[in-house]
This record gives sequence, structure tokens and C-alpha cells, in this order.
Amino acid sequence: MASLVEAFWQEKIKNRVLSNLSLNSVATQTKLPPTQATGLRNTVGARPYNSTRHRRAIQFRYIINEADKCRDGHPFLILLVPTEPGLVQARQVIRQTWGNESLVPGIRIVRIFLLGITTQPESKLQQDIFKESRQYHDIVQHEYLDTYKNLTIKTLMGLNWVATFCPNTPYVMKADCDMFVNTEYLIHHLLQPKLPHREEFFTGYLLKGYSPNRDPGSKWYMPQELYPNQHYPVFCSGTGYVFSGDLAAKIFDVSFSVKHLPLEDVYVGLCLKVLNVTPVAPPKESDFNHWHVYFSICNYSRLITSHGFQPDQLLKHWTRLQQGKGHAC
Repeated sequence: MASLVEAFWQEKIKNRVLSNLSLNSVATQTKLPPTQATGLRNTVGARPYNSTRHRRAIQFRYIINEADKCRDGHPFLILLVPTEPGLVQARQVIRQTWGNESLVPGIRIVRIFLLGITTQPESKLQQDIFKESRQYHDIVQHEYLDTYKNLTIKTLMGLNWVATFCPNTPYVMKADCDMFVNTEYLIHHLLQPKLPHREEFFTGYLLKGYSPNRDPGSKWYMPQELYPNQHYPVFCSGTGYVFSGDLAAKIFDVSFSVKHLPLEDVYVGLCLKVLNVTPVAPPKESDFNHWHVYFSICNYSRLITSHGFQPDQLLKHWTRLQQGKGHAC
């Protein structure tokens, strides 16, 4: 059965990839209503979300889904990790380190890698992704072009997945695949399972008073016509942030009325502002870092995120941290 499904999607992606290529710059090349500019509109195939108001489904259909991840009980924490399709080694090392679902005794963790499609969907890479999915059951892939400018779409698809298939999950972390995450410290220091679960909670590395970058040559370029304001609302660095599970559906729902922006973390901040939810500072300013923190056992035993890791470096530092548990600091 799996091979028939894969063959169906392989042919379907091949036939439709040219039309999807335009999604790469839809927000900057067209002036669409908010729903279309976000790339979201009615479709079929997603299980209805049990909400007090009707939620529309998504335009980008599932190529690979893990709809049963929460069928046997809701995890305490979901790790949403956006990755490019070809970053096989990065996914493998995350499975061995901070994304290990059995890492924290007594705490159920679910790991999900978020993928789109490449410009060559008929290549061997897609077959390898199907194989990887069958082995690990941790890949959710949608039918949109996997590019930097589509990170907002990728994040929204992840939020919709949580809201649809794991709606009662207390906490979610979205973290990039080049991050070091001290999952144990995150759970015990920040989330504290023994305390009542929070709602409308959002935290990470806070960015306040930032102005849009108007340089067309910049990776973070924001055209005046897309965002005319002089300052962004408060938002958290997209390298890694944590939020209560109830916000997954709320952010996704409100995205239908918030104009699409290609900067994912800014866009999530805009959605939170519309929801009247203000991101809060973590317990320590040094908990979340969107730069590379100098490694020492003491430093890394007391932080949640550090940025800028190649897979081999992540594995090396993770191993050293595990070996140094109990080290006096």
C-alpha cells in the first residue's frame, strides 16, 4: 500500500511542481487578498479540528503525514523542526540528540520534521524521503516548494498539523535544524510539568523595537509595500521559540486575516499581536540564544538554545554535555 501511495504522489508532484514554483515569490509579486497571499484556502484531506468555530482546511495537501502520533495520548511537548528535504544528516543527528523522543523519563515528546518539495520532485531524493518516513515516522511533508521565502508557509503548516492531530498538547517548540536544544533543561526549567499548564504562552529570544530591513540585497529584506510600518511588533527569534499548544490553532486561524510576510518569526509576531498575546521573556535572558554560544558543560547545562551547528558539531557537543552531567559549575 505504501508504494502505491508514494507512486501516486510522485506522479502528482511531478505534474504540479511548475505551478507551485510561483509560490516562491507570491507575496512580493502579487497583491492578493490575505487568504490567497498566505497560500491558504479550502481543500480536502485534513481531519476536522474540534473547535468552537469552523476552521478552514489548507491548500497544501499532505504528501507524507503522521496523523496518528497523538492517537494513544497527548504528548507533553511537540518538537516542530523545519528542515530542507536534502538535510538527511541533520535530521538523523537531531533524532540522536535533542530530538530523541525518549530523552526525558516520564515525559512524552513527539518529534516532527516539516518538509516541502524540491524543484526536482521526481528525483531519488523524494524516494529516499519516503523511505526515511517509513523508518522513523517523524516526517510531515506538504505540497509547497521548500524555499527560505516559504518558511512562513512551512510554519503555518506545522501549526495546523498540531491543531488538527494533537490539539490537546500542552506545549510546542519550533526550532531550526541547526540549533542545539537542551531539551531536559527546557522541560524542567521552563515548562515544569508538575505545574498547571499555561495558555496563550509564548516565549523565546525576544526582539523588541526592530525596524524592517529595506535593503533589497539583504536576506531579511522587507519591501515597503508589504510592511509600511517603521517597527515590527515584539516577536521571538525564529531560531527557536516555545508556546502553549492552544496557540497553534489560534495563530493558524488568525493567519487568514493577516497579510502574508516572508519573514516567519516576524509574521508569527504579527499574528500574536492581532490575538492580543504578548511574548514574554524566559526565566533567564540567557535561556534562548540566536547566536552560537561558546561551549562549556556549565554554559550548555543552563541554556535552552544555541545557534549555528553543523550535524557533526551538534553530536560532539551533545555527547560532551551528556558525559558531563553532574559536573560542578
